Amino acid sequence: MKIFVTGVKGQLGHDVVKELERRGIEAIGVDIDEMDITDADSVNRVIRQTAPDAVIHCAAYTAVDAAEENEALCRKVNAEGPRNIARVCKDLDIKMVQISTDYVFDGQGERPWEPDDACRPKSVYGRTKYEGELAVVEQLEKYFIVRIAWVFGINGKNFVKTMLNLAKNHDTIRVVNDQFGSPTYTYDLAKLLVDMVLTEKYGIYHATNEGICSWYEYACAIFEEAGVNVIVVPVTTQEYGAKANRPANSRMSKEKLTENGFDRLPDWRDALRRYIKELEKEVGYQ
Repeated sequence: MKIFVTGVKGQLGHDVVKELERRGIEAIGVDIDEMDITDADSVNRVIRQTAPDAVIHCAAYTAVDAAEENEALCRKVNAEGPRNIARVCKDLDIKMVQISTDYVFDGQGERPWEPDDACRPKSVYGRTKYEGELAVVEQLEKYFIVRIAWVFGINGKNFVKTMLNLAKNHDTIRVVNDQFGSPTYTYDLAKLLVDMVLTEKYGIYHATNEGICSWYEYACAIFEEAGVNVIVVPVTTQEYGAKANRPANSRMSKEKLTENGFDRLPDWRDALRRYIKELEKEVGYQ
């Protein structure tokens, strides 16, 4: 079997390729240097040349605040990119895994979001990711849409690394305490995505590590696990003043994973503990 993976320079794409290789599955990893997902001709040419059995599409525009001022570019990457890939997957009759986000929901209430709940995104990033979902659903039957949240991994920037780097020069750090969700370790997620693409259990899924926390609680846990002494001050979203609208409720139900025989990801605190050890071993806190 041969799996084509986009966004290999990012956190998730990097770990998906590593997981495929661990299992002895041929992985063809590309990033923008090898294939521009916004260029339909490039997508068509490169995927056809490699002739994969499936595509796991991890590349995305993920700068949530910057997206508010760069809507056209964000839409090209997050909506047109998946549409270009889906067209080729349809022509070749192969599977596609599309990675999406908790930002497709409006973030209201406290109930965990179900995969078939109505999507009402409140930010440019969320809207374009939802448009990417629709592009896949409109063209394919052999698709997996996997919504994730609060992602962290070895290869790339994330909240954990940001917190640890801030702590080097700050005694006090402000973190919002009124947004709730579940962190997602790309090492754990990659295992699930590979498990998934080897099946025909198509549909929309939610996949994060188990457990719920606020960003404030997440930050406190990061410093505790890393043995870093810093004061974390809880603030409201309004007080923090981010440019983009962020969902207050990013709780997502993973019952569909269980119903379809997939292993759910470990508890987020366990994942964070393993990740901190991996950071110490591989890259330090850079």
